[in-house]
Amino acid sequence: MNLAKALRHTVEALMALCMSGMVLAVFGNVLLRYFWGTGWVVSEELSRLLFVWLVCLSATLAFGEGKHLGFDLLTARMSGTKAALLRWLSRGLIALALWYLVRGSWEQVLVGMDSRSPVMNYPLALGAAGTLVMGFCMAVLLLLQSWQDLRGDGPGANAAEPGRVRT
Repeated sequence: MNLAKALRHTVEALMALCMSGMVLAVFGNVLLRYFWGTGWVVSEELSRLLFVWLVCLSATLAFGEGKHLGFDLLTARMSGTKAALLRWLSRGLIALALWYLVRGSWEQVLVGMDSRSPVMNYPLALGAAGTLVMGFCMAVLLLLQSWQDLRGDGPGANAAEPGRVRT
């Protein structure tokens, strides 16, 4: 098993853990409220934190597999230099958006180091770290996609898999 597959399986396992934790926290809280009139105070904060990480991990995985929503009506009808220029322009805009995401997330992590959640008392930086990790991983994947395109293995070489990082 190569490194890319191992990383993908690790991310999928983390996503499954997040989902399982959310289900246990919410469903357990519902059962406690229904049968005993009580509940877990941490249920809402825990499920919110796990949801943030679940979304960030799944968005990163979708980006790496080229499964994000894309608009290719124009580029699908082009080939050669024009398509390559538009692809590189798109990558440049994505890189700019990721720069702002990473920079803003880093600032939120720094602010969140001194702030604590009201119930579970975890540093709020833990929630902001999800978008920081997502932005950083997407930037690495974008670099890998760009490198593959420069080598001739990119989306222009195989139209069936646009933007996908080969594993």
